[in-house]
Amino acid sequence: MDFTQPFRGSVAVADGQVTPTMLRGPRFRRLFPDVYVASEVEVDLALRSVAAYLLVEGRGALGGYSAAELLAASCGPADAPAEVVTPIHRRARADLLVRREQLSPELICRTRGVVVTSPLLTAYHLACRGDVVEAVVAVDALTHKFGFPPRDVVRLGYDRFGGRGSARLPEVARLADPLADSPMETRIRLAIRFAGLPLPVLQHPVGPYTLDMAYPEIMLGVEYDGRDHLTQERAMRDLERQAYLTGVGWKILRFRKAEVLHRPGAVAARVRWELGTRVHDRCRAHISGAAGAPTCR
Repeated sequence: MDFTQPFRGSVAVADGQVTPTMLRGPRFRRLFPDVYVASEVEVDLALRSVAAYLLVEGRGALGGYSAAELLAASCGPADAPAEVVTPIHRRARADLLVRREQLSPELICRTRGVVVTSPLLTAYHLACRGDVVEAVVAVDALTHKFGFPPRDVVRLGYDRFGGRGSARLPEVARLADPLADSPMETRIRLAIRFAGLPLPVLQHPVGPYTLDMAYPEIMLGVEYDGRDHLTQERAMRDLERQAYLTGVGWKILRFRKAEVLHRPGAVAARVRWELGTRVHDRCRAHISGAAGAPTCR
């Protein structure tokens, strides 16, 4: 038995691989009732989710952020509780959400050895709950990964008329955009939109590179800066990328995680300022006879 993956303690004991005393000792960590993993293993959302699946194996599936994580469309917080969907009664706890629902075969799939709700049903569940911004983040992530349009989430809502939170599905679908390449990009785009600013073009090509968001007419780019986790090699590539973009006349606004998550108003204010500044500068260039500048209004 591979103890680096979640396992049923009762099964391991019955097979003679461990004893109850060993399970209570320092070698193992208890994740859920009768579910353990080796203590040296880092426990993240994916691993917690696989552990939770053992509680409903054969009688349910992973759902919500757990399903999204296993489907490689990560869109939830790192400390999100695991989530299961099952027709049987099971008590929820702080680290486990339980959705009681009978799942039809077309709304589940198998990935990484576990059963999860389908990408469409996962998007539906996440779109119906919580903050609207986080709902759009989830729909963006799943539609980007799996290629279905946001309106399909609304259509699924019609089949589940009256479901809790389903009334807001048209709004979530209207705000969603499958071109968004990451949750942080979605949050920046929504900050811009909610401030009443013009929406940027997503995934705009500039030479050999692609900008997360861009205003091509004024050569202004907007990107999420995830440099906290960069390797030295990646940092060098980013410096080369920045040098190229600056060299061809682009200005790039970059926003860090704390700004995006906690100060979306400040993100929008900075974009507003740069939009005004770039338009003003381009207008002055146009008046001075610069070729290719937009008309000043």
